[in-house]
Amino acid sequence: MGKESQNRLKHFAALKSKYQATQYQNSSPASLLYLILRKVDLGIELSHLEFNWLKEYKLIETLKAIKQEQEHRFQEFGNLEFEFSKLQSKYKATKHDVSWQSSHLYLILLKLESENLVTDSDVKWLRTNGLDETNKIAQEVNRFTQLKSKYKATQYQDSYPESKLYQILTKLDVTECLSNSEYNWLINNQLLETAEIFKQQESEKEAHFAQLRDKFQANKHLDLSLSSPLYSILQNIDTKNNLSDSEINWLEQQELSETIAIAQELEQTREFAALRLKYKATEYQDSSPKSHLYKILKRLELSNQLGEQDINFLKKRKLTEIIEIANKKYVSILKSKIDSGELLNESEIKLLKNNRCEDIIIFAKEKHFAALKLKYDVLGYKDKLHTSILYTILQKFELKERLEPTDVAWLQETKIKVPQPTYSYYRWQKEPQEQETKLFSGKIWIAYHTIEANFYEQEFQRTDNKWNLANASSHWRKADEPEQALQLTNNLELEKIKENKLKSALLTSRGGAFRDIDKLDKAENCARQAIEYQPKSHHPYTLMGAICFERHQYSDGEYWFKEAIKRGANPRNMDSEIKRVLKNTKDESKRQQVINYLLNKDPQRYAWAKSYIKNSNNKI
Repeated sequence: MGKESQNRLKHFAALKSKYQATQYQNSSPASLLYLILRKVDLGIELSHLEFNWLKEYKLIETLKAIKQEQEHRFQEFGNLEFEFSKLQSKYKATKHDVSWQSSHLYLILLKLESENLVTDSDVKWLRTNGLDETNKIAQEVNRFTQLKSKYKATQYQDSYPESKLYQILTKLDVTECLSNSEYNWLINNQLLETAEIFKQQESEKEAHFAQLRDKFQANKHLDLSLSSPLYSILQNIDTKNNLSDSEINWLEQQELSETIAIAQELEQTREFAALRLKYKATEYQDSSPKSHLYKILKRLELSNQLGEQDINFLKKRKLTEIIEIANKKYVSILKSKIDSGELLNESEIKLLKNNRCEDIIIFAKEKHFAALKLKYDVLGYKDKLHTSILYTILQKFELKERLEPTDVAWLQETKIKVPQPTYSYYRWQKEPQEQETKLFSGKIWIAYHTIEANFYEQEFQRTDNKWNLANASSHWRKADEPEQALQLTNNLELEKIKENKLKSALLTSRGGAFRDIDKLDKAENCARQAIEYQPKSHHPYTLMGAICFERHQYSDGEYWFKEAIKRGANPRNMDSEIKRVLKNTKDESKRQQVINYLLNKDPQRYAWAKSYIKNSNNKI
C-alpha cells in the first residue's frame, strides 16, 4: 500500500471519529461515506440523496454531528461578517460595499485594529478605492503607534485616534503643556514613563524661558509660569518672527519697553538686510536700522519717489545702482497709472523726460486721449495722436476750463461718423450703416454748456449782474439740466429789475425750462409775461409756438412761429423746435398727426418730416 493510500485511510478514520460514524464497517477511501464526510469538513452543502443515504444506513449520530458542524460554521460566518461590518463603521469604510470573504479591506482593517502599521501598498489600495477617510484614519493610527513607541506608552492597547492618549501624545510631540487632568490621566493609566517625559519637557522649557527673559530684558515680569503670554512672545522674538499689534500692546501694558525696543530693532535689522540684498547694496557696511540708507530703501519699497536729498546721499556713497532701480520701479508705476487711464502730472512727466522715456510720455497722452474719447462718446474720431485739437479740448473739459471761440468753431465744423442702426424683420439682412454728426453734440455739447453754466453762475455771484443769470439758465437748459435753470430763476423779484429786455430774457429761459419738464401751463405763463415785457423779441413767440405744438395745437403753433419770424427768428429754428416735439413724442399716433399736419401744410418746406415717417414705420 502506497503512502498516499495510507494517508487517506488515516484521514477517513479521523473523520469517522469526528462525526461519530465509527460503527460504519467499510473503511475503504472509495466509500461514499468518505466523500460525504470530506464535503462536510470542507463546508460543502450535502444533497438530499446524501442525507437520505446517511439515514438509510442509520448513521443518526453522524447526522447530528453534521448538523452541529453546519450550525457552528453558520454562526462563525455571521460573527466574521458582523466583525467586518463593525470595523467598516469604525474606520469610515462603509461605502466600500463588498463581501468580507473576498475583500482586501478586511485584512487592512484587521491590521489597524491590531496596531500593525499599514504598508505603502495598503495605502495605495485605499486611495485607489476612494477610501480617503479610512486612509486618513490609517495615517493617524500609524502616527499614534509611532508616538506610543517614542513616548514609552506601548503598553496602552487602544490605538484609535479618538483616544485620550493620542491627544496627549500629540501635545507632547510639539512640547505643548498638558493640563492637570491630562497629567493625572497618564498617572492613573500607569503611563509613568510618559508622565516623566512630560516633566522633563517642562523643566527644559522653564530653563529656556529664564534664558529668554535674560536675553530680552524681561526679568521684571513676575509671572514665571510657562502659561504666561510672555513666554510665547519671547519665543516669537527669538525665532525672528515679527510681533503682532496685540503682542506689542500686551508688552506695553506690562511696561516691558526694553523688550519692545529689542524686538523692533531686530525686526528692522532683518528688514534692512533683506532690502540691502534686494536693492544690491550688500557692500554698504552700516547694517544698523538707524542708517539713512534704511529709510531710503523703506521709502523705495513703498513705491515712493526718491527725493533730491536721497539721491545725493546715494551718489556720494556710489550707490548709483539703487537710483537706477528706483527710477525703473517708478517708471513701472507710472506705466500702470497710464494703463488705468490716469493723466500724468508735471513732476511725473519731468521724471520720464530725465530718464529718456519720451515714448512713454507720448503713450500716456495717447492712452489718456483714448480714455477721454470713450468718456465723451467720440470714438468715431479717427485721429489718435496726442497733438490732436480734440485732445486739447477734452483736457479742458476735464479741468473744467472754458473753451476758446476757435475751439467751439472747430467743434461745430468737424464731423465724425457714427453707427446708424438699420431695422429689419431679419436683422442680418442689412449691413450696418454710418451717418455723419457734428462733434459739437452729445456729451461734448453737455460738457461745454455745463462749464459755461457754472461760469455764468460764478459771474453772477461776483457781479450781481442778472444777465449772467439769464445766460447761466440758458446753458443749464442746453446741458439737459432744466431743474438747475429753474432753481436759478426762482424768486426773480422782477419789480426790482429795471430793464424789460432782461426781464423778458429771464422769463423766456424759465419758461423753456418748464417746457423741458413738461409743465406747459407754467411755461405759457412765463412766455406771455416775457412778451409783455419785450413784444419785439422773437424768443418768447418761438417758445409759445413750441408749447402749442407740444399740446398738438398746430394752427396756434403756426401763428406764434409766424409772429416770431416777423420779429427776426430764423425759420430753421422753428423747424428745430418742431423736430424736437417729434423726437420727444412717445405716442406713435400723435407723432403721426404732427407729420400729417406738416406735409399737408407745405410738403416742400416740411419734406424732412418724411424721414420721421420712415423711422416710425421701420421700428420693431
